[in-house]
Amino acid sequence: MLNSLWLGFFVIAALAALAQWLVGGNAQIFAEMVQALFAMAKLSVEVMVLLFGTLTLWLGFLRIAEKAGLIDLVARLLAPLFARLMPEVPRGHPALGLMTMNFAANALGLDNAATPIGLKAMRALQEINPRPLEASNAQILFLVLNASSLTLLPVSIFMYRLQQGAPDPTLVFLPILLATSASTLAGLLSVVVVQRLPLFSPVVLAYLLPVALGLAAFMAFLATLSAAALAQLSALLGNLILFGLVVLFVVVGAWRKVAVYESFIEGAKEGFDVAKNLLPYLVAMLCAVGVFRASGALEYALSAIRWAVQWLGLDGRFVDALPTALVKPFSGSAARAMLIETMQSHGVDSFAALAAATIQGSTETTFYVLAVYFGAVGIQRARHAVPCALLAELAGVVAAIVVCYRFFG
Repeated sequence: MLNSLWLGFFVIAALAALAQWLVGGNAQIFAEMVQALFAMAKLSVEVMVLLFGTLTLWLGFLRIAEKAGLIDLVARLLAPLFARLMPEVPRGHPALGLMTMNFAANALGLDNAATPIGLKAMRALQEINPRPLEASNAQILFLVLNASSLTLLPVSIFMYRLQQGAPDPTLVFLPILLATSASTLAGLLSVVVVQRLPLFSPVVLAYLLPVALGLAAFMAFLATLSAAALAQLSALLGNLILFGLVVLFVVVGAWRKVAVYESFIEGAKEGFDVAKNLLPYLVAMLCAVGVFRASGALEYALSAIRWAVQWLGLDGRFVDALPTALVKPFSGSAARAMLIETMQSHGVDSFAALAAATIQGSTETTFYVLAVYFGAVGIQRARHAVPCALLAELAGVVAAIVVCYRFFG
């Protein structure tokens, strides 16, 4: 799938460039494409420098949290909920702790670091799967929640915005929080309906109802604020929670007699190993996207969509953020490349770039997660995993666009 997507970028770009040359008489188009190719290769390395630091930093702190028992504490707190939503998983099974760590990494926006943990969790669930070639209910719920990717602190998005010169990288904190909540809720409810899980049992309601009511009250409060006040609140909460988590991990680790420095270094080494493997993928996708835009192919497609949106009488500013949304189900690296390219083309704090960043943080990469997680354990029949995950992704994209008009419109 990634092979076809990457090849398609170059083939369509070549056809669009030929049309510009032969029909439009633009003989400079090939020079512009070559220039974009090398410019994006350079940009890939610049992005990777900051990405190395981000992953190394946060995996170091996550290791402190793990050794301090915070991850186990969260797993124990969630155990009654897991027992209702995943009744086939025995209490105390290793998969529960691994899933909790995976959700924690996703919540911190460490999607690349979450994948290795998620694979361990999927293998643990496969050990208790009575039909190894068919996804179990627990595996489907885990995959859909992973694909919806509840992101409470999207540090990787902040990093990309910082690298592109954003005065306040955390400006998109609240929009992403609301959009990712919508995608996760849609994914959870779709699986609950299909698997006929006891959503209205007292235990499940005790967990989900306070969260839903709290989110509703928070959204009602946000509705009373102006766009400027929303932006200020988003930046304040983003930075406050970011630093608050750092202090919490370190203080609790020290209180639990954890060697916090050594634990940080141990986790940071893992972050370095994760980050160094991303450069080839980032170069490949950024260069393909750069050539695709330089050829004019992307603008042709967006112009057609923009015309249809305007014909319907709608505001078309969100169209420039759609490239990230359109490739997100297939490739996280391509979506990341589209996001960075949108920031460069329109400005890091433009409506298009802010909407693209919110879309990027709202969900994971459905088909990539499906292929990697199920492929790693040899599952051939995904059952209802794909439609539930795609519904969650659609909900996240729609919510991201709506929220951005409220915050930045």
